[in-house]
Amino acid sequence: MRYRYWTFALLLACASAFAQTAAKPESRDMELVGYDDLQGRSAYQPLVHRQGDRWIAYIGHHGGHSRNPLSDAEEPNGTSILDVTDPKSPRYLAHVPGEPGKDEAGGAQMVRVCDGSQLPKGDRSKVYLLRNYGDTAHEVWDVTDPAKPARLSTVVDNLKGTHKSWWECDTGIAFLVSGVEGWRARRHPQVYDLSDPAKPVFIRNFGLPGHEPGASGPVPSTLHGPISTGAKHNRVYFAYGANGKGVLQIVDREKLLNGPKEPTPANLVHPQIARLDLPPQFGAHTGFPLLGMEIAEFAKDKDARRRDFVVVTGETFRNECQEARQMVIFVDVTDETRPVGVSSWAVPERSGDFCGRGGRFGTHSSNESFAAVYYKRIMFFAHFNAGVRALDIRDPFRPREIAYYIPAVTARTEKRCVGKGAEERCKTAIQTNNVEVDERGYIYAVDRANTGMHILRLTGAAREAMK
Repeated sequence: MRYRYWTFALLLACASAFAQTAAKPESRDMELVGYDDLQGRSAYQPLVHRQGDRWIAYIGHHGGHSRNPLSDAEEPNGTSILDVTDPKSPRYLAHVPGEPGKDEAGGAQMVRVCDGSQLPKGDRSKVYLLRNYGDTAHEVWDVTDPAKPARLSTVVDNLKGTHKSWWECDTGIAFLVSGVEGWRARRHPQVYDLSDPAKPVFIRNFGLPGHEPGASGPVPSTLHGPISTGAKHNRVYFAYGANGKGVLQIVDREKLLNGPKEPTPANLVHPQIARLDLPPQFGAHTGFPLLGMEIAEFAKDKDARRRDFVVVTGETFRNECQEARQMVIFVDVTDETRPVGVSSWAVPERSGDFCGRGGRFGTHSSNESFAAVYYKRIMFFAHFNAGVRALDIRDPFRPREIAYYIPAVTARTEKRCVGKGAEERCKTAIQTNNVEVDERGYIYAVDRANTGMHILRLTGAAREAMK
């Protein structure tokens, strides 16, 4: 009896150790194509841009520092630039240092890229990178030669907060996440005309009523990020309150750009079409629009066969499930003035004992590319210690997971801790932070705990959903 007890205990210990270290990747219908350790830097946002016959990956990093083998110098985390034309063998081209500091107080977390040939007043021979500089500024860099980036202009500085902005390449309009002195919110929208990236033109400050200077009462949730559908669809989707008290704000783009700009409560509401305040435990990190969805289930219905949705993803903050679970919420915005949640999705915890693995468990973000290879069919979600999850979203009322990939930890993977002092305990865990796709169908996942970038592709039955 004692022998059987100790055998069982040993098996449990081994299973626990495997769960904490994830010695091998775990996957279903998604496989690894290529990998780069990103110099052991904590990664936030990847973006892949086609430049001529090359595919270039730009990765924004959280604050911190690491040695850059290209310069043989210790550099503050900033922006990594890699050639991923051959996804099996990504090639590190350059690291652009960011602001010194830790976590979100340093680095250069956000990246957006536009060709000068698309921008109305850009140099047609150039390629431009928009990034934040820590929490204090937004910059434009010339990345025509991605191995030799050169700073072109500072859009705005002396800020108290920045984050994940949006840049329309066909118009040059940039919706920045900024914290302007005098405004009550640490992060709120700013709008700039970057049609000539060398000469930024300020358009306006914006935010929720209560963000503006001189307001009173509780400060509403701060902005995390916008996504614009441009002049054609005339909408901007703002997500506020990444981890709780989430707000989805749907805004008339033309009224935002050309309406009254003095930051009064009335003027801040003027371009707003709708505002959906989520229950306090739900965050709104990303609001990704799915417009004109033809849903097979409704094919025989007389009305409302074609629907519009916004996919709202909340961000998990605390390690080992020490807060409410964040998840994906599908919001029907077919009638924009009456948005309504119709479904939700998250990885079941017991499917991998994720609360016990260490680090954060829950959603963080979705892909933001409108690439036709996946748009309105498959979405990808960064789920921290549960890796990358792929959902078939052709019926947003019934989203269905079709694939996942949880990378293995490496010697660079940083531990994540809970508790303090004698109560502190730490575990090594994957922390897939953001995910993006390119037009070729490759999936790029980057890790918050210094594990690097994994380039993935769908396999097996999951590839059928691409068709």
